[in-house]
Amino acid sequence: MSFGMIATWRMAYEALCHQYDALVVGETAGNVLEAAVKEVEDFANFISVGYGGLPNEAGTVQLDAAFMDGTTWEFGAVAALEDIANPITVARLLSKERFNSMRVGAGAREYALKKGFKAQNMLSPAAEALWQERIEKVSQAELTPYDGHDTIGMVVLDRQAGMVAGTSSSGLFMKENGRVGDSPLAGSGLYVDHEIGGATATGLGEDLTKGILSYETVRRMGQGMSPMEAAQSALHEFEVKLKRKYGKAGAMSLICLNPAGEWGIATNVEFTFVVADSDNPPKIYMAKPVSDTAGKVLIEEPSQAWLTDYLSNVNFRTE
Repeated sequence: MSFGMIATWRMAYEALCHQYDALVVGETAGNVLEAAVKEVEDFANFISVGYGGLPNEAGTVQLDAAFMDGTTWEFGAVAALEDIANPITVARLLSKERFNSMRVGAGAREYALKKGFKAQNMLSPAAEALWQERIEKVSQAELTPYDGHDTIGMVVLDRQAGMVAGTSSSGLFMKENGRVGDSPLAGSGLYVDHEIGGATATGLGEDLTKGILSYETVRRMGQGMSPMEAAQSALHEFEVKLKRKYGKAGAMSLICLNPAGEWGIATNVEFTFVVADSDNPPKIYMAKPVSDTAGKVLIEEPSQAWLTDYLSNVNFRTE
């Protein structure tokens, strides 16, 4: 039986490597995805997810996450969650709730504490230093406050044809208190139907929510498009329409996977992603849009020198 996984950004690489063998021997998609996303959340050097995530304007880390099961359509999410590690696990627990399955702010924190999570400071020394630096640069008009936001999004297909999707993010750097992007929203940040496929998004949430692009990508796969065609046509058509209506469009990227293990991506910026399947262990790819080609994307493998440099920097950066 085919299996596979795809995730946004190069920060997912090591986590997918660590979970690949579990998927090979038949672990469920839900367990693989949760374990992989938790690893990214727990690594402080990845500064847009979990511990060490990018703080808001007040210096507080508020986390968003969602989990969706494509077989049962169970869905759970948290938004603006403070002082709790591993929001992906909280979201998965919430997906088992018949009611109240999306919690925000103090309600999300209260639910997590009742489930046995321990309150802890999610602001790492490195993230705090970045926040202080950003305050200074914004005050001097060297930067806009919202530069920087990368969601970890993932779709996993297991040997039993189970498929899940998940997201986790600290959202926009320097966002205003309580701001929520697309990541915890079904249809926008993620969507999955195990009979058709799954998709997740990353980029500017304020724009992505207008297009409901994860759902739209899955819908197009359901109409017979390949994952690559579905993602690229959905993103391109929406970007054209958004620019016509709104006058501009922010950074947006999509990943998707179908039940045959075939994958697709779309992006309007330079973007890295990680893919593994039945025949290939996890591999990082680099993508960038091709000008004047109606959403087409150039996909390349990074050089060995690039990969070695990246892994060295990740492993040896300090908090």
